[in-house]
Amino acid sequence: MTVTKEESGQEDADDKGGMTGGDGYAPSQRRIEREAYKRARSRRATAVAALSTLATGVVLYLVVVNAPGWSRTRETFFNGQYAREALPKVLDGLWLNVRLLLICGAAVLVLGMLIAIARTLRGPVFFPLRVLAAAYTDFFRGLPLIINLMIVVLGVPALRLQGVTVDPVLLGGTALTLTYSAYVAEVFRAGIESVHPSQRAAARSLGLSNRQALRYVVLPQAVRRQVPPLLNDLVSLQKDTGLVSIGGAIDAVRAADIIVGRSLNYTPYIVAGLVFVALTIPMTRFTDWVTARMDRRRAQGGAL
Repeated sequence: MTVTKEESGQEDADDKGGMTGGDGYAPSQRRIEREAYKRARSRRATAVAALSTLATGVVLYLVVVNAPGWSRTRETFFNGQYAREALPKVLDGLWLNVRLLLICGAAVLVLGMLIAIARTLRGPVFFPLRVLAAAYTDFFRGLPLIINLMIVVLGVPALRLQGVTVDPVLLGGTALTLTYSAYVAEVFRAGIESVHPSQRAAARSLGLSNRQALRYVVLPQAVRRQVPPLLNDLVSLQKDTGLVSIGGAIDAVRAADIIVGRSLNYTPYIVAGLVFVALTIPMTRFTDWVTARMDRRRAQGGAL
């Protein structure tokens, strides 16, 4: 059976869609059916997910409220009166945590970058600097943060050094910076070493010095590639700012602890925890968005 050009063209139009009257695009019937099928599957998947989530929530609720000690637990951890009392004071203390995040975060990025650069310097003359940078990262990555805080916040004032602050906020921020700069330095170092050596060689062939190649070619690529893990470290830093309360600083955690010590009710801890979660979730979602965006650009072959 022979197929005329008119019939062949009609089949292509049915599959890909045609033009109506030479004005606008008109999708073919096959495409309309395909899009309708996709929408139906999406609605069905959404309905199934909603029902399964609702069923799981109901089961968990029934298990918790029917537990033998639920009434006592609700009174101790979910008391509305103490929650209303604690919320304003916890929010006042949270401002200290936010300031610590902003200041320590900036200091961590700068110090971490300097340590990473020191570890990647080439040449035998920089060997002592590389050893010191490696020792720094190994020590503070291995030292638990809580111990570092105790040593700095409690140990430095005991030395009674002239001109050295004894402010627990400054000392706690210093301890946070020391610990997190070691982690961030390794993130930056991984980014620097992930840049192909040909990039540096090409920069050198264009007449750039080693410093210029590092500044204008290597570091921009390294930082862009390491944005998601850097944001994850900042999220962790935001949570760990609550540990400065061990030195007596009145942050969100310490404000809750004061009320708990007076009332012997642990609801303020729940309030402080929920406040930290509410502050962390936007940062976490932003990190996920940046990661997904970079993955899409990488899959499309675009620049990172």
